[in-house]
Amino acid sequence: MRIIIAGAGEVGRHLAKLLSRENMEISLMDESPEKLGDLDAEYDLLTKVGSPTSIHDLKDIGVRDCDLFISVTPHETENMTACLMANQLGAKKTLARIDNYEYLLPENRKFFEKMGLNHLIYPEVLAANEITNSLNINWLRYHIELCNGALELCVVKVREGAEVIGKPFSSGYYAHGKYRIVALKRGNETIIPSGSDEVQANDMAYVVCTNDNIGFMRTQMGKTEHEIKNIIFFGGSRIAQKAVQTLGKGKDIKIIESNKDLCYHLSQKVDNALIINADGSDMDVLKEEGIQDADAFVAVTENSEANIFACLAAQRFGVRKTIAEVENIDYIPMAEGLDVGAVLNKKTITASYIYQLLLNASVLNVRNLTSADAQIVEFMAEAGSRITRCPIKRMGLPKDSTIAGIVRAGEGILVNGNTEILQGDKVVIFCKSHVIRQLERFFKE
Repeated sequence: MRIIIAGAGEVGRHLAKLLSRENMEISLMDESPEKLGDLDAEYDLLTKVGSPTSIHDLKDIGVRDCDLFISVTPHETENMTACLMANQLGAKKTLARIDNYEYLLPENRKFFEKMGLNHLIYPEVLAANEITNSLNINWLRYHIELCNGALELCVVKVREGAEVIGKPFSSGYYAHGKYRIVALKRGNETIIPSGSDEVQANDMAYVVCTNDNIGFMRTQMGKTEHEIKNIIFFGGSRIAQKAVQTLGKGKDIKIIESNKDLCYHLSQKVDNALIINADGSDMDVLKEEGIQDADAFVAVTENSEANIFACLAAQRFGVRKTIAEVENIDYIPMAEGLDVGAVLNKKTITASYIYQLLLNASVLNVRNLTSADAQIVEFMAEAGSRITRCPIKRMGLPKDSTIAGIVRAGEGILVNGNTEILQGDKVVIFCKSHVIRQLERFFKE
């Protein structure tokens, strides 16, 4: 498969690096030689200095023969124009990064499809959805609904004294069938647990369960639930704007933003938050705005370091739920080590969405997990496929993968070694990124 990526910013570079691990021909273009750097020497991809809206440059990079043209420059108009040109020049599929939510409305998608724009992606909206999701179930570090809510992936920081600590997986302790721990993050290591492994204090546990068993799992993990009503946003970015709009009425929300013009813009866009023109990194400002009474603090400025340290400051004031946007991937382990509540990374969210488009039709959904070197993947079991031929314990699944659960006739079911997968089952697998292609073979005839 030939893929051309236009735009060597953070999203484009991260996506190019991710895809270069696959058996694909990747080309990355940008008008700035500095942004391209030595990527072609370090990764299995080609780079080209050029404009995505230049017919000459598009022809020169081989757009006529590409299977997917992706434009993720910072400029929406440039991305859309580049995709339309690429389509006319022969690209089979196109994807554009946008910043206008109106374009994502269902009635407008067909309009763009007819023009040659097959996929539109708005990273800030994806990130905002992650924030609102995290605030709704606030004792979790991270939460994803799988297969339209039939199963739930919950990420929990295990504290000292939790009931699950020190219980080997081979002991039968987890045979209750109410939840399944599919991975543990310990320091910088992601562990797909085997029989001799056990949960330790301060592990990040990745747990799959059905909605009616979340309460049981929460108790065993030693967690308590608390209501989030007062929320302070540090930074008035588009992520903050979309998150506040999604949260709706019924909460006391403040947005602290130092840019006066942006504050005015926010006041026109959101009607359920108090906009404060001040420096949110100033401790006196936070005290004046009632940080000590806040239930949640969300830091979404463009500065990763400022976001991390603002969350740490909020925790010192007693805020129980903190969320930091950390766009420098190298800082994510540091943020977790400092116990920042939840870490948000726009690049990985966007890249996992695009990556899903490139997989086999049997793959229904892929979610890249910011805090772990792993992904959660939803497959469809097709008639006659290898996955349906024997119980899971005899399947010979690749190392670094585990089946978390299945959805059969709309009902979420946790699995064990004796479970047999049937045609039409949706199968949820937790795995490290490098084995997804191997897993695809299990779902083909």
